[in-house]
Amino acid sequence: MVSMSSGVVVVGGGIAGQAVCEALRERAPDVPITLVCGESSAPYDRVRLSEILVSGEDSQTLGLRPAEWYTDNGVELLVGRIVTWIDTDRGVLGLDDSDELGFERLVIATGSQPLMPPIPGITLEGVHPFRDPADCETIRSAATSGIERAAVIGGGLLGLEAARGIAAQGCAVTVVHLLDRLMERQLDAGASSLLAPALAGLDIDVEFERNTQQIIGPDRAHGLRFTDGSELLADLVVVSIGIRPETELARSIGLVCDRGVIVDDAMRTSLPRVLAVGECAQHRGIVYGLVAPIHDQARVAAKTLTSDVAGGAGADASALYLGSVPSAKLKVAGIDLVCAGESGGDLEAVVSDAATGVYRKLSVRDGRVIGTVLLGDTRGSEALVAAVRAGEPVDDPLQALADASLAGPADLPDTAQICDCNGVCKGALIEAVTAGGCATPREVMAVTRAGTGCGSCRPAVKEIVAAATGGLSDEPAYLCPCRKQTREQLAQQIRDDDLRSVSDVAATCGTGRECGTCKPALAYLVSEVCANLHREERDARFINDRVHANIQHDGTFSVVPRMYGGVTTPAELRRIADVAEKYEVPMVKVTGGQRLDLLGVSKQDLPAIWRDLGMPSGHAYAKAVRTVKTCVGTRFCRFGLGDSVGLGIEMEKLWEGLHTPHKVKSGVSGCPRNCAEATVKDIGCVAVEGGWQVRAGGAAGGNVREADILTTVTTRAEALRVATAFLQFYRENADYKERTYDFIPRVGLEKVREVVLGEQSGAALRERLRIAKVATQDPWLERDDPYHRHQFDDLAAPEAPEPALVGPPAGGEL
Repeated sequence: MVSMSSGVVVVGGGIAGQAVCEALRERAPDVPITLVCGESSAPYDRVRLSEILVSGEDSQTLGLRPAEWYTDNGVELLVGRIVTWIDTDRGVLGLDDSDELGFERLVIATGSQPLMPPIPGITLEGVHPFRDPADCETIRSAATSGIERAAVIGGGLLGLEAARGIAAQGCAVTVVHLLDRLMERQLDAGASSLLAPALAGLDIDVEFERNTQQIIGPDRAHGLRFTDGSELLADLVVVSIGIRPETELARSIGLVCDRGVIVDDAMRTSLPRVLAVGECAQHRGIVYGLVAPIHDQARVAAKTLTSDVAGGAGADASALYLGSVPSAKLKVAGIDLVCAGESGGDLEAVVSDAATGVYRKLSVRDGRVIGTVLLGDTRGSEALVAAVRAGEPVDDPLQALADASLAGPADLPDTAQICDCNGVCKGALIEAVTAGGCATPREVMAVTRAGTGCGSCRPAVKEIVAAATGGLSDEPAYLCPCRKQTREQLAQQIRDDDLRSVSDVAATCGTGRECGTCKPALAYLVSEVCANLHREERDARFINDRVHANIQHDGTFSVVPRMYGGVTTPAELRRIADVAEKYEVPMVKVTGGQRLDLLGVSKQDLPAIWRDLGMPSGHAYAKAVRTVKTCVGTRFCRFGLGDSVGLGIEMEKLWEGLHTPHKVKSGVSGCPRNCAEATVKDIGCVAVEGGWQVRAGGAAGGNVREADILTTVTTRAEALRVATAFLQFYRENADYKERTYDFIPRVGLEKVREVVLGEQSGAALRERLRIAKVATQDPWLERDDPYHRHQFDDLAAPEAPEPALVGPPAGGEL
């Protein structure tokens, strides 16, 4: 079946394909656009893969745009689809499911493949490229499996970032490099000689002039053998020696290719209907493997396409792609490195201090700046990179190097590119303030996308916005900065229109449709306003909330069953011990909240472990009511003034399962000796002579704060009522991710007391909490009724089930 189109089809769902769609849509609001993605997900930010490798963060956070963006911007998104043939004369292409798609213009943005050397052993188990989220998970899993050493073949930018990710898992790692210096495309010998010791300080060994002849097997990788006959033992081998442009499809339709698809200055290929952009394209003999050139190319391609498709409307014949000046930042925590342009010229200024690891260099040719290298001290990097890109004239490079360290981003010309990840220049940031009405860095970043990639440009963005606005003011507490919507505004809209899901709010208010980062906050707000009688959409939640366990740095999870008030039984302890042995749990740890934590559990084992435990979730992974820590109080302690165990258990049973703006940890102490540390908890009760002291807003983390005294009451029941009213007041009025110790000072202690202690207002708060509590369910019951069938699988593409109505089981009543 042929789907005829009068528009543009973009083949390739990477950064390049997404950049073309955005640039084209900005210039041509009505041109039909179809984006065909070979991977099973929408375009994601490959630049941040090294962050995922280090942290184990959910790869879904890499998404460049939420699904709603494609709908709102009229971009038809086809994921997991492969283009198998193209007929450029007819303007038709075929997909792997035999469907056909018509087009007027075609953009090839197929990217690249990792270059894997044709050496013996390259296909062995344990040998991996470093190219996509699946590679990250595989590498992290191997690095945490107890192997003695990993090896990374290639000492370029990605190779070093991969090595850092492996070292972060506690695994010994050696980088083996063919040449005599690291990052030879960007660094000279002087900078490289200082980079190697800096890496050694991060437990990354480097061996130079190593030509890998073979990966030692035979069943799986066990090491490397070099051409000089020496060997390096390694049970994990990561290959990062460069990229190979993906040109198979392009060659099949007769496009002229060399290393990549040959394009001219308008990004046109050898066929009239077809353009090429990104790592698959070769312009003036160069294939660019960095992000900034992709955005430059995409903007030019969009101008060419608007000229072609719109019959001249919007054409800009003078806007041609003349090449890009490459620049790079090494994303390795603990090492500051920025470089741009060429590493050498006919005149060079160098400031070097081996003792401190500082190397600053400015290269000049024919009186113009052509390159800079900054290691250890990157002051003025924005100004120097801008000077390289503009080819600014300079008489005294040493003075220019010194002057740059005093210059800030606000001093740059409007044409200076600030965000390489999204191709945003300083002028666009200023325009967002002067013409777009943005008043804060967060608003500017939401509108322009600057700072939303690797994040290294955020300080520069803040400085530029501060200069443009005349100084930074307090940022409004927008839940959705893209739409400038506050929590209060959205909560009222949810009530007024009876909105029951994140997608309902997105459809009605536009919330989360631009960048999607506010979706977890919106998911909480919808559930709170609807008293848990909402339609759950799990894709709006963080990974912890999707699988009901706390992800660890190695990609495993922690399981903390609920023990009310920190009290347990021999039977529970036996079950926990049995589970730990049966599933070979690496560590069982007593937590600070008087619970037992099973650490190192695989995602696939979670449902079975929950079933065998037979205990409810302790919500230790969520922004929710967590533990109520207690001392033994009057039950055993000779100093006890109140039954702290009894009150703690009552609190925990009354509140369990309730989600909150941030985690809530509570404590109950049976006397002022405060053994349960109730005075530094989010909610705390302390038995005193004649009654109970009820406190809130304590902290014992990075900052210690004594909890405020809300009131002193005479009975345990009264203490429970006050504490419950405060919890609901916090649930209803705090901003997402706002802890109680920030919430109370913002709202004011007197206001909190007025509402929480008021007879009618307090009773209303408790009633709303009761209603919300009735609709909660133990999330660990999803062991037998999962949200979707791949919920606990590794690397499975999530399905899109009908949103589940969250509420009490069938027959339940409010």
